[in-house]
Amino acid sequence: MKNAFITGANIGQANLLTKALAERGWRVFAGVLPGAPTDLKTGGNITVVDQDVSKGESVKASAEFVTQALNGEGLDLLMNVAGVANIGTGVLEAADFTAVERLFNINMFGQLRVIQAFLPLIRKNAPGSRIANYSSGAILANPVGAGAYNMTKHAIHGMTLTLRHELAPFGVQVTSIIPGGVLTAMSANSHANTKKTWNEQPDAIRKVYEPHLGKVMMQVLPDMLEKTGATPEHALAGTLVILDKKKWKPMEYLGKDVKPMGVMRRLLSDSQLEAVMRKTFKVPGYKA
Repeated sequence: MKNAFITGANIGQANLLTKALAERGWRVFAGVLPGAPTDLKTGGNITVVDQDVSKGESVKASAEFVTQALNGEGLDLLMNVAGVANIGTGVLEAADFTAVERLFNINMFGQLRVIQAFLPLIRKNAPGSRIANYSSGAILANPVGAGAYNMTKHAIHGMTLTLRHELAPFGVQVTSIIPGGVLTAMSANSHANTKKTWNEQPDAIRKVYEPHLGKVMMQVLPDMLEKTGATPEHALAGTLVILDKKKWKPMEYLGKDVKPMGVMRRLLSDSQLEAVMRKTFKVPGYKA
């Protein structure tokens, strides 16, 4: 029996992945935010573990709990899935630093806390143990209005690239999973949510940017998510394919919308890829 720890498992992709791995015979420790609604219960191959990735003491306590439960065994897989979106949205000129700091505390620093706390268990089962950090297709598309979120996901991939070097001598594989749009609760009602967050921007900022980017943020991007976003079931199937690979690449693409961007990233220069993204998202250029 292989052992896995998955963060953010109360709902969404991590929840589905917890159940799928348990059905495959894995022993899965599911990190769940204390008090958050979830259908997961301890039983069978699943053990629910209280964990708030934004708090160091909570992460340390969860690692101690898992260490005791494993009784000398280690972890074969650590999946950093927990994260939030729809915080600190809008153009970067008006970014709210309190919101941006919260976003980093959960998305980026949360993953680092988990890695620091659980690496001893991963090393115990090396060689062959693995860490998957969820980044985002946003680091390829760099969509307007999601700059703060995009920053956290770039930072996550930067962490992954360094970990690949640092853990290579132990035989531990690390990758950034790069999902595209997934039609989950986080991305539901994208048109209404985008319009709401845009209307929360300062009036002066909206006056400057709306003539140029209002349609991009409130129509083009939500339309594309609804048209090309993967269902949770398809995203789960793609994740399981990644987990079945013998050797991981630095980036593992997940979703029909993000895989073409991965191909373009290999074939095009940065400037060419940027031009394609601007055309795709209908971002207007400067007109004298």
